[in-house]
Amino acid sequence: MKKIGLLPRLILAIIVGILIGSYLPEMFTAVLATFNGIFGNFLGFAIPLIIIGFIVPGIGDLGRGAGRTLGLTALLAYGFTVFSGLLTFGAGSSMFQYILTPGSLSIGNMDNPENSLVEPLFVVEMAPIMGVMTALLIAFTLGIGIAAIEGNGLKKVMNEFQQIITKMITAIIIPLLPFHVMGIFANMAFAGQVGEIMGVFFKVFIVIILLQFTVITTQYFIAGSISKRNPFTMIRNMMTAYFTALGTQSSAATIPVTLEQTKKNGVRGFVADFVVPLCATIHLSGSTITITACALAIMVVNGMDVQLMDFLPFILALGVTMIAAPGVPGGAVMAALGLLQTMLGFNDVLISLMIALYLAQDSFGTATNITGDGAIAVIMDKLTKKEKKEAVAA
Repeated sequence: MKKIGLLPRLILAIIVGILIGSYLPEMFTAVLATFNGIFGNFLGFAIPLIIIGFIVPGIGDLGRGAGRTLGLTALLAYGFTVFSGLLTFGAGSSMFQYILTPGSLSIGNMDNPENSLVEPLFVVEMAPIMGVMTALLIAFTLGIGIAAIEGNGLKKVMNEFQQIITKMITAIIIPLLPFHVMGIFANMAFAGQVGEIMGVFFKVFIVIILLQFTVITTQYFIAGSISKRNPFTMIRNMMTAYFTALGTQSSAATIPVTLEQTKKNGVRGFVADFVVPLCATIHLSGSTITITACALAIMVVNGMDVQLMDFLPFILALGVTMIAAPGVPGGAVMAALGLLQTMLGFNDVLISLMIALYLAQDSFGTATNITGDGAIAVIMDKLTKKEKKEAVAA
């Protein structure tokens, strides 16, 4: 199974789940519901640990590096990420009310979802050590503090803690996700809601792809206007990196290709060598589009109130939280789970749907992320043109 990619496993899990919920006795769905309950409680326990384990080192790292160049790069990455989220909200809030059926999927926000879903056979409680908001506050406090005082000792501890959490994600959470998705779809098939959610998958996927190409084009038009280079030529040069990222599902694994194609766009080597690896960590426009669109679609079909003033703080916080996204398939949505719970009011069922929707489209978000990294490098090459090489590489 490890030789099969995550996306094929998810597709297989969805098919098997639908078959189980549609044709097998209720007991089979109840067994999967029991697993889902245990896995969901473990995920709830892990979320505060994920937040602390990734946000603290992520913000702490921003305190080091090339001063002004790092600050400008981080600001550009954050600006593009927030722009992507706001663009997605604007487009999604306008389109989803027409292409989706508001309130058609009621199991996610019912007061008593067990009325339509199969109940687990038993429940294993796993209380988190702290609330999500407490974890966020601790993470930001420690991360900013490490950056301010250059706390090498605490930074080393947090880096090792991050490695532990990464191991937990890669060895436990990610391998078990297909079974979790299988249980979700079995339960929804049993409740008669699977047709609606599959329709949501397809429609949201098309919107996300269109928005991601819109953001890529916008980024390179901005880069082209600043650098006086042809944006379409630059995009064409970056397509090798784009398709590499589709296969790897990892910005980090695609860095060598991204660097090579970025230099083909005329970016000086020492600028590309600094900006591209940094943006592979802090620039996630594509992932933000996917998370925002999936969250918005789930809220629409569940009949939840969708307001800009609810999503604006979420998008602003998401831009920072994306720095914490671990470099594994599905890492961005894992980092965002706390925000989905606290800011958008997602419960366990909605979180599960969110994970399934996101993972089905994760590779396209990664490809958009790394393609945008090349645009940021072009802009930074122009902004630092008059600086000495030593100032950039310091």
